[in-house]
Amino acid sequence: MIRNYVAFPFLMAGLGLGGAAMADTRVAVSMTAFDNPFLTIIREGIAAEAEKEGDVELVFEDAQLDVARQLDQVQNFIADGYDAIIVNAVDGSSTTAITKAAVDAGVPLVYVNHPPGDVDSLPEDVSFVGSNEVDSGTMQTRQVCALLGGKGKVLVMMGPLENHSAITRTKDIHDVIATPDCAGMEVIEEQTANWNRGEAQDLMTNWLTSGVDFDAVIANNDEMAIGAILAMKAAGMSMEDVVVAGIDATPDGLAALASGDLDVTVYQNAVKQGEVALQTAVAMAGGASADRNIWIPFEPVTRENMADYQ
Repeated sequence: MIRNYVAFPFLMAGLGLGGAAMADTRVAVSMTAFDNPFLTIIREGIAAEAEKEGDVELVFEDAQLDVARQLDQVQNFIADGYDAIIVNAVDGSSTTAITKAAVDAGVPLVYVNHPPGDVDSLPEDVSFVGSNEVDSGTMQTRQVCALLGGKGKVLVMMGPLENHSAITRTKDIHDVIATPDCAGMEVIEEQTANWNRGEAQDLMTNWLTSGVDFDAVIANNDEMAIGAILAMKAAGMSMEDVVVAGIDATPDGLAALASGDLDVTVYQNAVKQGEVALQTAVAMAGGASADRNIWIPFEPVTRENMADYQ
């Protein structure tokens, strides 16, 4: 049986309160934010896998981008006696206290998508399920480089400055541009839009108003790429004159790719991350050991192969 809570307890449709059997495994999940489209797909993957597993009680809480709130949630999960905890970290560099709390309490802990700061040296009964970010920004920027013929002026939209994925994806961009084949590319502006479509639209509008000259926009995720596209189209720009790249291959990202507005994205299998995180948490709760790092591969997506991802 699955009990699924989102922020506050409620049972999933079709499950009654009366006479419900006690679940074999109780798993609690703290998500960075419920209003992030990509993280919503991960959350849905976790919930769908819990249904397949059966006899799993599942609770979700929204950390609302707040590190302290997330730590409080984990401490409450421990106090409430959950068998395993899944955390989509708000800030990977601030996960030491979360890891210590779970380890001290003997509760298996699975980080998903956002790696903890100590991802390469996690203690026993702590695991990370995600994708290697070195691949994501590298695949993305190589595709942009090919479309530009190895030269052009680039605007970069970053995720939150403290976020591991944003830091790594941005470094990937610079690393690719430093290679001989792409050395004619130059990053002329680089600012954060915090994964957010609205913030990216505002940032792009500011760049356009300032008269910046550019050939490509490389965004750390699809949402920011779409925000940039909206601003450029509102300013009357032809999307044929600029290369725009995102990451995640979200449904909206794939739609933008199909319409010709977005040129490149990189598939990060959010559903699979959620499924494997839940599988790992349940297995660890049952006494099984798990790999410290479980990698779900990234895959480049262009107009030529996007049908495989829709």
